[in-house]
Parts: sequence; C-alpha cells; structure tokens
Amino acid sequence: MATYVVSTRGYMLSLIARLWFEDDGQDIAEYAVMLAVILVIVVGTLRLIGSNANNAFSSVASSLH
Repeated sequence: MATYVVSTRGYMLSLIARLWFEDDGQDIAEYAVMLAVILVIVVGTLRLIGSNANNAFSSVASSLH
C-alpha cells in the first residue's frame, strides 16, 4: 500500500510539473481571453449603435408622419 501511495504521489508531482512548464495550453488560454475581450467590445458596440440607430429611425419615422 505504501509503494502505491508513493508512486501515485510521484505521478501527480510529475503531472503537475509537466502542466506547469509546458507552453501548449497557454496558447489556448490566451486565445480564449482575446476572444472574450473582442466579444465584449463587439457586444458593447452593437448595443450602443443599436440604441442610437433605433433613435435615428424613430425620429425619421416621426418626421415623415
């Protein structure tokens, strides 16, 4: 039983060390953060333009009547 615990601990330590020092996963995380920032900017811009466009169309429609 004690050797199983030691071998499992060694495996977990090597797994943590490998995940900590490998750079492959960081690229995915960076792309996810950039995508989230771009989506926030796009959604904010669309909401701003959407409300302004609605006001502009409403004023044009009311002036036509």
